[in-house]
Amino acid sequence: MIRAAAVTVLALFAVMLAAPGAYAATCPKTSLLDLQDEVMCVICGVPLVNAGGPQSDDERNFIRERADKCETKQQIKAALVAEYGEEVLAMPKKSGFDLSAYIVPIVVLVAALIGIGVGAVKWRRGREDDDTSATADSNSAAVDEDLQRYDL
Repeated sequence: MIRAAAVTVLALFAVMLAAPGAYAATCPKTSLLDLQDEVMCVICGVPLVNAGGPQSDDERNFIRERADKCETKQQIKAALVAEYGEEVLAMPKKSGFDLSAYIVPIVVLVAALIGIGVGAVKWRRGREDDDTSATADSNSAAVDEDLQRYDL
């Protein structure tokens, strides 16, 4: 009988130790640190990580409250947009004019790589032309010397 009670107590103790781990597994590990560089202060217009003032403190508290309720990062962002509007997100939308924020850097990079390639080819050809003309001049001078030597 005592043995069964001891086993029961140990089983309850094991369940109590496992409960926080099970709760943590169901609650996503979202925090203010995860979000504050992806969210803007709507008043300052700077990332929340760099912002100061009452509005940024309100946004931080909003994020903390949602994280404490075990909401995911996407759920918190959606709630922020519902509360403060689209300008709260630090990343531009992937549609409309905001799409240019993604496309322009790629186009500039490709244009720069093409420019570097064309410049390298022209530079290489220029060096080959200089080498060819220098070789032709030296060959011409050698031929002239030979002709003068053998012409009497």
